[in-house]
Amino acid sequence: MSKNLLSVSEIAERKGVTAQWVRQQIRNGVLRATRVGKNWVVTESDFDSFNHNIEARGLFESVSPKDLTEKRDFVALSFFSGAMGLDLGLEKAGIQFRLACENDKTCQQTIRLNRQNMGLIGDIWNYSAQQIKEIADIKGDIDLIVGGPPCQAFSTAGARKGFDDQRGNVFLHYIDLLLELKPKYIVIENVRGLLSAPLKHCPWENRQGDWKPDFLEKPGGALLYIIEQLRAGGYSVSFNLYNAANFGVPQIRERVVIICSRDGRKVPYLMPTNSNDPKFGLAPWETLRQAIDGVQGCDHTDFPEKRLKYFRMLHEGQYWKNLPEDIQPEAMGKSFLLGGGKTGFYRRLAWDKPSCTLVTSPTMPATDICHPTEDRPLSIQEYKRIQMFPDDWTLAGNIVKQYKQVGNAVPVGLGYAIGKAILAHARGESVEPPADFPFSRYKNTDDVSWEANTRRVMGLEPDENLLDHADVDSVTQRMHKKEN
Repeated sequence: MSKNLLSVSEIAERKGVTAQWVRQQIRNGVLRATRVGKNWVVTESDFDSFNHNIEARGLFESVSPKDLTEKRDFVALSFFSGAMGLDLGLEKAGIQFRLACENDKTCQQTIRLNRQNMGLIGDIWNYSAQQIKEIADIKGDIDLIVGGPPCQAFSTAGARKGFDDQRGNVFLHYIDLLLELKPKYIVIENVRGLLSAPLKHCPWENRQGDWKPDFLEKPGGALLYIIEQLRAGGYSVSFNLYNAANFGVPQIRERVVIICSRDGRKVPYLMPTNSNDPKFGLAPWETLRQAIDGVQGCDHTDFPEKRLKYFRMLHEGQYWKNLPEDIQPEAMGKSFLLGGGKTGFYRRLAWDKPSCTLVTSPTMPATDICHPTEDRPLSIQEYKRIQMFPDDWTLAGNIVKQYKQVGNAVPVGLGYAIGKAILAHARGESVEPPADFPFSRYKNTDDVSWEANTRRVMGLEPDENLLDHADVDSVTQRMHKKEN
């Protein structure tokens, strides 16, 4: 091969891995390559960049030929795929996807740009379980189905209508579909608000005086209903609230991850790789500086000039409370008198800490995400690095839609940790995280303590089944119907 071009076999020899492993990285978009005839070739500069990503960001581990044989047949389907952050992480662990399901047209374009040979369907309501298997070309068992149903219905930042919201209804339809397809493993990802979402939402204006929630309005009912359905379908259920920073992601981002196994054996909690507490002997959290070092390109929206003048008064790691006291009312306007810490206003990131949670727009007043030293929001390229997307992952749509896709994504590093946990469980390995590891900043978010507390709040006995309540059945039957 030319001195400037490397073949797959040459790369495999240099890295001490199999050619199959190298081809997998090319298919995943991690290693940039060009097809010449029937063969792939890689430039020396792209190979050097690939090596830098492995060493600097720690995304991959050595894979033996035996592991490749075991992982190659582990086939998955992806629902609510978005820009495929979760899927990319699972792929890096060795899981292959046959199909993506995504209703958003721009996200569909992104999937097509990066995964031309993958099956792709749209609205989940339009396909039966049998049609999905046919499109994915799966004759027998499905190894894994993953998906994060729309989370706005459960978000603490919104109206939180839960299953009263059409997006909540999609969640229930998804559960029905999972139980019909019956994969070996299920992964459901969602926002922290799912832990406290009720089965039935009571509008804030109705919570006056001595209001007390009735049985269906008590917090936690929605998730309890979901896990009881999954258990009734024969699955073990394991979940926790995970801070992505504990898994090598340069970002404080907390998400509920539910992992279910058809064989009834509970999947252990995810194995952390990083911690901000040195007593666990893990690597420290990745920082913003490490994440965006050497990033190429700087496509971004802009802050309005009337707000930029306040950003110019702030240094890295500061926010509105670091403005001069006499300036704060002027800068905040009506929001100054609101309660809460309002930590998202005029927020400059710090170089040597993880990023805050990326949102769908870095220029909204209550969720500003400003570069540490430059007077601009984070760029799309920086967003991708923080979510651990490959630099060459192509995003469809205009810049506003690109921010939304990356901001809504599951960090690739968190998906990688999920994939490793599932594959270890499938191989019969027992991989347990350190005792008493704080997966998030909140307590009682693991399935055991959460369920015990939720049953107590709802007035249920430890072995009493929520599904046995007639009122619950009538409400959920209504909610299962798709609204016109």
